[in-house]
Amino acid sequence: FQQAFTIMDQNRDGFIDKADLRDTFAALGRLNVKNEELEDMVKEAPGPINFTVFLTMFGEKLKGTDPEETILNAFKIFDPEGKGHIKADYIKEMLMTQADRFSQEEIKQMFAAFPPDVSGNLDYKNLCYVITHGEEKD
Repeated sequence: FQQAFTIMDQNRDGFIDKADLRDTFAALGRLNVKNEELEDMVKEAPGPINFTVFLTMFGEKLKGTDPEETILNAFKIFDPEGKGHIKADYIKEMLMTQADRFSQEEIKQMFAAFPPDVSGNLDYKNLCYVITHGEEKD
């Protein structure tokens, strides 16, 4: 998801806008994209499309494909006791130092959308649910 967002954020400002979409289409060989088509795409978002909004929107498109278990299994590596949450500081360190590293801004966006609880834990089960279903559990 991070790589897809980075590819689409052509101007690297942390948001996907009409110009980014036009540039992405151009990079894929589609040069004559209508303004209305781009506007309709941007209007699908509830606001500016940062990484967190992108994840939520992508999750909404994935409904029915059931990737939730795959995402949960990835988080469970960091939760060997199966508590359903992990220390926010720990996941922040892992996301910023391993594989496709998150930037400080992406971490900030993630924690703004999914704040740790008062004990400093991130409820990754809820995060996975929102990513794959596009809305929070009641």
